[in-house]
Amino acid sequence: MAQKEPQLVGCAAGLSGDRLDAAGPVVDTLIERGGPAFLIFESLAERTLAFAQLARHENPDTGYEPLLKDMLGPVLAKCLQHNIRIVGNFGAANPRAAGMLIREMAREQGLEAPRVAVVTGDDVSGPDCRDALEAALRDSAAEESPTDPIAGDIVSANAYQGAEGIAAALREGAQIVVTGRVADPSLTVGPAMAHFGWRDDDWTRLGRAVMAGHLLECGAQVTGGYFADPGFKDVPDLYQVGYPIAEIDADGRCTISKAARTGGVVNTQTVKEQLLYELHDPASYLTPDAVADISNCVVEQIGTDQVRVDQIDGRARPAKLKVNVYYDGGWLAEGEISYAGPRAEGRARLAADILKKRLSNELAMRVDLIDVSSLFNDDRGEWISGIPDGGGRDVRLRVAASHPDKAVADRLAKEVNALYTCGPAAGGGVRTGLRRRLAMRSCFLDREHAPVSVEFLD
Repeated sequence: MAQKEPQLVGCAAGLSGDRLDAAGPVVDTLIERGGPAFLIFESLAERTLAFAQLARHENPDTGYEPLLKDMLGPVLAKCLQHNIRIVGNFGAANPRAAGMLIREMAREQGLEAPRVAVVTGDDVSGPDCRDALEAALRDSAAEESPTDPIAGDIVSANAYQGAEGIAAALREGAQIVVTGRVADPSLTVGPAMAHFGWRDDDWTRLGRAVMAGHLLECGAQVTGGYFADPGFKDVPDLYQVGYPIAEIDADGRCTISKAARTGGVVNTQTVKEQLLYELHDPASYLTPDAVADISNCVVEQIGTDQVRVDQIDGRARPAKLKVNVYYDGGWLAEGEISYAGPRAEGRARLAADILKKRLSNELAMRVDLIDVSSLFNDDRGEWISGIPDGGGRDVRLRVAASHPDKAVADRLAKEVNALYTCGPAAGGGVRTGLRRRLAMRSCFLDREHAPVSVEFLD
């Protein structure tokens, strides 16, 4: 039944590998504040999902968030006891296995088996979608580049689904909803749709909920984490930064706060920064649930660590879903070595020049001089040659190259290691790595090719 009472949505993760102690203070605060509450975990970045697909290919029982048990286990009992429902995209490439693990976690803790729902349909890499996917990729390639990426072996192809499956599961009584690839804000939109009984074409309310979800989706970014810049934007007790909580009303308006008795800060600056994060067009933020418009948004401080967000509009959702397609991109080799003391930068530059000359017939290298130049787009290794030697006395050289052939890529690691004795003088602290590389293309697919499916693991 639709409710008008405001709901609380707390976020306990903003990426895979986020802090494992984040959920506890959020859950305690949700319990203290009372009322309808949800806990969301956003742990699925684009490459996270691709690597999860690789893991599942190697072992069909894996492919979900590897830290799921550590993330959810400490708060599972409290959430079930206090009717705090959980929504997470920690299912990654294998939502069903993640759901089964959660049921096993409950059994191990002596809890009554929770109602776990699994939302799938985002995986469009199968043969049924192949023709449509190839056509979508060709359309994308025609706009961006003449190269057709489908020639590589596809590792994964996942559509960004919306909130409809989450909402359906919650309406049917799910206590925990596990998804794969859904749009990040949908983790919040789904609970709002289910709680308030919104139609899936209530664009204004959906657009507002999208932005509430957008404020929550990156965890501590909105509570001071990504905001902090000492002496310019100071944030108290950042070592124990609290994670965010949104109070959403029946019209989709929200107030952002954070877990009680934690560090960090919620103010108009942190909220505005996160509102604009990853927005191509503030008047037209495209998501599978609605197009949000924040061009007239009002952000107001209404209390300590409490910010009200209002005057957001929404329009009809896009006709198609965005799909990220990952395919085999060969092998990435990396090597690092340090030089210190007088003329250190010159020795690091000489080492880079040696590697280029020895490997130029096989590999095009990126060269970074950490503490001199390492954050610029310079994959051909040319930009650094135009910068004069600044006399750096503590420089770490990093070189990287990719190649389809693993053995060829591995030559870089061997050459870096040989610098120990082949010179220049006094190099040390060599570290090398070799890993499979994934390439990505995005395209847009008709929704009919990624139908949502909801399964209860009863």
